[in-house]
Amino acid sequence: MAMRLLHAGFQLTVHSRTMARAERLLAAGAVAASSPAEVGASAEIVITMVPDSPDVEQVVGGKGGLLEAARPGLTWIDMSTISPTVARTLAAACQAAGVDCLDAPVSGGTRAAADGTLSIMAGGPRAVFERCFPVLQTLGQNIVHVGDTGAGQVTKACNQVVIAATLAGVAEALVLARCSDVDLNLVRDALLGGFAASRVLEVHGQRMIERTFEPGFFIRLHRKDLRIALDLASAVGAAVPATAIVAQTMNASVGSGDGSLDHSGIVRVFERLASIDPDTDAKRP
Repeated sequence: MAMRLLHAGFQLTVHSRTMARAERLLAAGAVAASSPAEVGASAEIVITMVPDSPDVEQVVGGKGGLLEAARPGLTWIDMSTISPTVARTLAAACQAAGVDCLDAPVSGGTRAAADGTLSIMAGGPRAVFERCFPVLQTLGQNIVHVGDTGAGQVTKACNQVVIAATLAGVAEALVLARCSDVDLNLVRDALLGGFAASRVLEVHGQRMIERTFEPGFFIRLHRKDLRIALDLASAVGAAVPATAIVAQTMNASVGSGDGSLDHSGIVRVFERLASIDPDTDAKRP
């Protein structure tokens, strides 16, 4: 995402807790900063992308965080996937310092990030969204302002619920076909022609068949996202039983050592339940 901004002509100051990850950006013309505060001191717009709510809290409000350099007119866009409650709390703290905020999590994975075709779901003041639209348009294609502060994170939770349930359904279907000795590729091809068709079946179904689980998105991070969705459901009184079941499936994936696989790797849980060895794809006697 940062490389796309550079290629589009934006001047970029970057900080990472592991600065080795920024070497390509620095070689391409980005400027290094020693802290989030230093980024904020030199930028008009600050974008954060880190794994979880505590990470964002540290980057924004911790020692050397963005708020140390807060000044009126600065805009902060958080593109991480975090709790809507935390997003609203941090936005309020920033707004008290005169910093405008958007929560704008993304979907699409590393390929879409590199291609600039991410789906971006943005929450916050409409005027701030419109002002930041040229930046967002560099990073994504489907860019929707979904409401006030926190609405972006709520939408991302909904996104992860749908993807998780679909991943589980595709995994169950392919294991069912495998146990019935029907060609998995032909099953996938047939399903793609009907109402069962989905991007998950197309991309992740193929990964499940080919056993290619190099991470586009870690199982452990999707499990974190489902925790956010379950917490949100509890707070608003919504029933999400399918999400709870898939969250437990991802718990099993992480517990079996698969947490750093791509989230399509949850098929390995269903294979184990069907007495299929997930490492050899062989049916156990």
